[in-house]
Amino acid sequence: MTKPTHLDDSGAAHMVDVGAKPATRRRAVATGRITMSTEALEAIRSGNAPKGDVLSTARIAGIMAAKRTAELIPLCHPLGLSKVGVEFAWEADGIAVPATAATTGPTGVEMEALTAVSVALLTLYDMAKALDRAMVIGDIRLLEKSGGRSGDWHAG
Repeated sequence: MTKPTHLDDSGAAHMVDVGAKPATRRRAVATGRITMSTEALEAIRSGNAPKGDVLSTARIAGIMAAKRTAELIPLCHPLGLSKVGVEFAWEADGIAVPATAATTGPTGVEMEALTAVSVALLTLYDMAKALDRAMVIGDIRLLEKSGGRSGDWHAG
């Protein structure tokens, strides 16, 4: 079994020193989904949700969250992101939210992509909760990552 990277020799949590790692192009794609009532889905789709433009607000929230991931996840490194993209895909019973994060640096952007998805989904909930408090957020996961020593990875 390999030694956990975020624990020092005494077992205390610490931030990994990535200073000696080469800067490489890194990219990660994550996704998640929110299910909701037909009424809430149609209000979002038609732009008639009580709080206004739900998708634009959720997109901006996801992008902002990705940029602040190191403030939210204790051992993440602050990164200069070169791209964050948050998209929406209509489903029969909800909305899927794929997000992409990219940088050139010594550490990956998986957490940034996952954070973008999570906060975009939470924002969708917040913007539509007056229509459906029973919405369900789920299936948040990493789909792919590229770059770095471990190379490319794709979900099976």
